[in-house]
Amino acid sequence: MDGFALITITILAIFLGFEVVSKVSSTLHTPLMSEANAIHGIILLGAILVAGQAEDALALTLSILAVLLATINVVGGFVVTDRMLLMFRAKPRAAAPSAKAEVDA
Repeated sequence: MDGFALITITILAIFLGFEVVSKVSSTLHTPLMSEANAIHGIILLGAILVAGQAEDALALTLSILAVLLATINVVGGFVVTDRMLLMFRAKPRAAAPSAKAEVDA
């Protein structure tokens, strides 16, 4: 791939990502977080592919930086998703007083 094609893909990806995220209602952000993590995983794979095809030092440096940032993004997304799912777990109920304790009193 030549540099112009990579820049074009990057600009289109930024524009598309902004449009998609800005159109999502705030009530849907929590359910869509796991799908966003899958998209971030695809971005990570794309960054790895670009790093593997880098021909000069600048392209290699930028692609390795992209791999690092995409990895941080994927891991952070899964951590946030896990914390959100913990909010929806049923809280354990306090043990009800037993009938034997009422009889003894």
